Amino acid sequence: MQCLGIRSRSRSRELYLQEQSLKVAALNGQRLGLQDDKDLQALLKGSQLLKVKSSSWRRERFYKLQEDCKTIWQESRKVMRTPESQLFSIEDIQEVRMGRRTEGLEKFARDVPEDRCFSIVFKDQRNTLDLIAPSPADAQHWVLGLRKIIHHSGSMDQRQKLQHWIHSCLRKADKNKDNKMSFKELQNFLKELNIQVDDSYARKIFRECDRSQTDSLEDEEIEAFYKMLTQRAEIDRTFAEAAGSGETLSVDQLVAFLRHQQREEAAGPALALSLIERYEPSETAKAQRQMTKDGFLMYLLSADGSAFSLAHRRVYQDMGQPLSHYLVSSSHNTYLLEDQLTGPSSTEAYIRCCPRKPWGGSLGGTQDRTWRVLAATLPTGHCAKAAAAWSWTAGTGPTRNPSSTMATLSLPRSSSATCSGPSGTTPSRWACPWPARSGLLGVASPPNVPLGLQASPYPVILSLENHCTLEQQRVMARHLHGILGPMLLNRPLDGVTNSLPSPEQLKGKILLKGKKLGGLLPPGGEGGPEATVVSDEDEAAEMEDEAVRSRVQHKPKEDKLRLAQELSDMVIYCKSVHFGGFSSPGTPGQAFYEMASFSENRALRLLQESGNSFVRHNVGRLSRIYPAGWRTDSSNYSPVEMWNGGCQIVALNFQTPGPEMDVYQGRFQDNGACGYVLKPAFLRDPNATFNPRALAQGPWWARKRLNIRVISGQQLPKVNKNKNSIVDPKVTVEIHGVSRDVASRQTAVITNNGFNPWWDTEFAFEVVVPDLALVRFVVEDYDASSKNDFIGQSTIPLNSLKQGYRHVHLLSKNGDQHPSATLFVKISLQD
Repeated sequence: MQCLGIRSRSRSRELYLQEQSLKVAALNGQRLGLQDDKDLQALLKGSQLLKVKSSSWRRERFYKLQEDCKTIWQESRKVMRTPESQLFSIEDIQEVRMGRRTEGLEKFARDVPEDRCFSIVFKDQRNTLDLIAPSPADAQHWVLGLRKIIHHSGSMDQRQKLQHWIHSCLRKADKNKDNKMSFKELQNFLKELNIQVDDSYARKIFRECDRSQTDSLEDEEIEAFYKMLTQRAEIDRTFAEAAGSGETLSVDQLVAFLRHQQREEAAGPALALSLIERYEPSETAKAQRQMTKDGFLMYLLSADGSAFSLAHRRVYQDMGQPLSHYLVSSSHNTYLLEDQLTGPSSTEAYIRCCPRKPWGGSLGGTQDRTWRVLAATLPTGHCAKAAAAWSWTAGTGPTRNPSSTMATLSLPRSSSATCSGPSGTTPSRWACPWPARSGLLGVASPPNVPLGLQASPYPVILSLENHCTLEQQRVMARHLHGILGPMLLNRPLDGVTNSLPSPEQLKGKILLKGKKLGGLLPPGGEGGPEATVVSDEDEAAEMEDEAVRSRVQHKPKEDKLRLAQELSDMVIYCKSVHFGGFSSPGTPGQAFYEMASFSENRALRLLQESGNSFVRHNVGRLSRIYPAGWRTDSSNYSPVEMWNGGCQIVALNFQTPGPEMDVYQGRFQDNGACGYVLKPAFLRDPNATFNPRALAQGPWWARKRLNIRVISGQQLPKVNKNKNSIVDPKVTVEIHGVSRDVASRQTAVITNNGFNPWWDTEFAFEVVVPDLALVRFVVEDYDASSKNDFIGQSTIPLNSLKQGYRHVHLLSKNGDQHPSATLFVKISLQD
């Protein structure tokens, strides 16, 4: 009887926990706006799915959405695997693809109906999860359910995200799932929130909230604890400054705050009323045209209260100027996932580099990344790496051969990739055209529109590095015509034969950059001979490996490359040439439609020796900069110095996070993240006297005093996943720009508090060329014995930086938005 009683109590306990779990799941589904959604219910129930890794590895695994509606549990048969490693967050997902839309499923699941296949692609360099569902309906549930959760999570405002996160942490800390919180569970909860609180203080808070005196918190007591925890003294103080002794802000008081503190140019009753309508949660206050403290906080946490100008999140610049007047987002060897020599490569890298909308108050799915991909290289041979070339040996397949050359097809606005294509005797199955066709189809994804053009209408530039046979070149030309169709620009625009066309004129078009026979127009306006021998010297400018480049340059004069007329005729405004020096009086110099490429070292040398000449050269011609050949680890150089010289296509290794990529991403979130940023007027003037290496007075000189007060931080993520590890944050504010403006300041370290650290520290900077300056906010976890750990950052062009009380929304090391992590700052900019 006693045994039966124990079983009965155990069963009752199990039913109770299931009931509580369903309640929590229903509450979280309601928060997402997905109550009673069939797809969400299917995910909460879970299902058996086939996980695919190779042609011989398919395993059945159970997958289930957790009750927090933000975490997926996946079954694992690995020995000694921790429970945490079996979970992944919805926030880690970049996109969910239906069908065989990844390399893995395309290769290893051809025998499975496409409507049962789907893939989960992650934001970082984590492997894509390729899955096969038992039925098309199950696949639909997973794809639609995950997409809905991602979308609705992104649609939450910052306050809702914070509430959802805290309630998830509460649930995680409630070990026995009784919906009550003991003091020990409260201590664990605070650690989950990334804050270390003295035991006596924690006990004091606990007793204040434990009004029932049951030595545990429940229901309203937990809500009281939540409100006490999330109260922000700095917001209270700021609100009191604006509202005086009142409990709400009137329209006039809000206008005064917007005008005097926020320095909003459009400050007035209309703006104030629109903010009240948008952010005030109280219908009573809204009806009385007032803003409460809650509405005030929601405004400050929104896109309107962001440190990055909301107006600059759309295309606002003049897009009618020549291409050479813009900085163009460009990546290098993007197909590589790691280093340049031995690391893996994937066409997925192109897709991951395609632009997504910048943060604008709603972050969801594939819509939150802020950069645009503009210079890409697609594979034109079988898999090879950037600094290596390959040759074919009959019977043994491809072998490494440092003396052979490479054939690549690069794509601005996507990224760069280099694959082998030995010239001459390469067998057809290792030849350039077919893999390149696959790459083009991958980028020109359904409905047969390149990913770059799906994200922005402005032109894509495809860069061709050509060392193919004539037959291969003709096949490539047919693929380019067949796949890109009318989007491919194959003749000069009407009336645009004396200067480069504008992004506006080239909307929806794809340009090719590569070797070309003759000038902009063929002789007599008609096509030339079937094939012509051209010097191979020009292509040396495109060589990513400087050793190979040197060998090509020193080849005997009779070494020539045969160029197919069909491919040559497709190159219009971007003829690839070797740089022959800057133009001078009496010498014609480089034509406007010719583009030279420079290694970072050569570009820096030219800037040092002939800075102003380089600036003038870049007014009417495009220049491409690429990493030095010694950067086999895929490290990056600073793009700022190249931009200061007016260089447009400054290619970085997008797969390597760090300060250089942070600054790059910051620069190109401007102008609606469309991939084109208009250069300042003094870098577009053909008679400019600006020299970034020898700064003097001129129209660019506009001395500004920038004051930044770092007040507090909110919900900084844990760096070390150990539950007892709490971050010790410090903030560094950096200025990037001309050498005279470069500066850095640091706050003190706040120990054991990543939840709501308080600094209230002010820094002053002097900036003399504001048009070229960017401000980078970096948060690190201080470590006295080793290198500090990166927590988050945000880089904002100075001209896009808003004044007043603002939140800086932090990005991860890979450039993804942290859901709730922010810095609260006050910014002022004065002449």
